[in-house]
Amino acid sequence: MLSYQHGYHAGNLADVHKHAMLAWMLDYLTRKPKPLSYLETHAGRALYDLTDAAAQKTGEAAAGISRVAGWFAADHPYARALAKVRAAHGGDAYPGSPLLAAELLRFEDHLTLAELHPQEHAALAAAMVPYPSTCVARDGFETALSRTPPDPRRGLLLCDPSFEVKSDYDTIPDFLAKLHRRWPVGVLVLWYPILTNGVHQAMTRSLAARFPDGICHEVSFPPARPGHGMIGSGLFVINAPYGFAQQASWLSGKFASLTKNR
Repeated sequence: MLSYQHGYHAGNLADVHKHAMLAWMLDYLTRKPKPLSYLETHAGRALYDLTDAAAQKTGEAAAGISRVAGWFAADHPYARALAKVRAAHGGDAYPGSPLLAAELLRFEDHLTLAELHPQEHAALAAAMVPYPSTCVARDGFETALSRTPPDPRRGLLLCDPSFEVKSDYDTIPDFLAKLHRRWPVGVLVLWYPILTNGVHQAMTRSLAARFPDGICHEVSFPPARPGHGMIGSGLFVINAPYGFAQQASWLSGKFASLTKNR
């Protein structure tokens, strides 16, 4: 399915959750002087303008990063990456996960980014020109399986489909199990939406059964607008870096304040 475009949702609270934890993990991994591989299955266009018509139509960024940027101290890796992107592209720019990763990784690290949507892929390729990266116009699940284990083997993969293809909830546990067999040392990160219908629950139960040492981190938040179905954001992480649980707990406290202050 090629209809989904993240520009309508960039900078929303789910992005804040996903990107803050991704930035923390990449910052942790780059503390060792060893090169990394970073792979992403559904990359999007990498760079968004929060003043464009798509972002303004939904208002999700206004309820997201524009509201909660103060949660993060200037030295937090998420805040550092956001500041670099805005210094280069303007105060209303917002980095998708590929650009966020590119700002935190080093020259010796390499990014492989898959995006199937033709217009989104073209924008992705243009945004990533300054960085050592490979942008692939191919199905992200197929790309991940064909390029693992990567070289270097140390690294992280982010899988964050839109879940507009409803069968993703059923097939992702098998996909991650196969990926883990091919790349047992990789940090494998799955993002998923938490919707009012609870459709994610069977998937997370299956993941927990397959990966008993995996960490499931979910946050809740008010819907961005009346009738909006997304009321939270989830991450399931295999081979989570040391300290992930503590950072996740801190961020959970921030999200809890949104409900308390309503």
